[in-house]
Amino acid sequence: MAVSSDAWSGPRPHPGNLREVAERIEKATGLRVQIVGGKLVLSPTPGGKHAGVVHQTRHRIGGVLPERLGAFEVSSIALPDDPDDYVTPDLIVLPMEWTEDDDWLAAPEDTALAVEVISASEKSREIRDKADRYAVARVPVLLVVDPRHGTRALHTRPDNGACQDMLSGKYGETVPLFEPLGIEVATDGFPVHGEPPRSPGRLTDKSQ
Repeated sequence: MAVSSDAWSGPRPHPGNLREVAERIEKATGLRVQIVGGKLVLSPTPGGKHAGVVHQTRHRIGGVLPERLGAFEVSSIALPDDPDDYVTPDLIVLPMEWTEDDDWLAAPEDTALAVEVISASEKSREIRDKADRYAVARVPVLLVVDPRHGTRALHTRPDNGACQDMLSGKYGETVPLFEPLGIEVATDGFPVHGEPPRSPGRLTDKSQ
């Protein structure tokens, strides 16, 4: 969602101070803030199932990545259209040299994979726009995981501001992450929105 001036009592966002305002909003609210097309875009703090998908995806991808690559959370990608623009995927695969970089914005050409997990409140148009952002940045592989429906979509071959190929599938199917990765990742056991939370079972004393 775009930030409303009525909902923010700090400095008014305008070209030149967007990143400062974004940082202040993140500190004050805990929301994830991105700058796309010169506008602040706010995302709600993810719930446990959202975080669970990110955690499992990072663990599974990290276990099969080449040594020169790593899977990172809370890292942002610079977008090419505006010097202020950037996006923060749920997960990003970058060269391990990223761990020694003083900058907080990764170059899109260094990004091997971006992963976005869909929130329960996101609309179809927002999801399409999200995929197009990464295509504009020419991120070669975008994995979109949708816990609302237990599905995933792999977007590849970015060109002219859109991904030319999309491979859809369901939870439980292996995702082929094409070059530059050349690996496969399982999706079984990912959480689904709307399912009742799991509670620990009680131990039964069989001696009685």
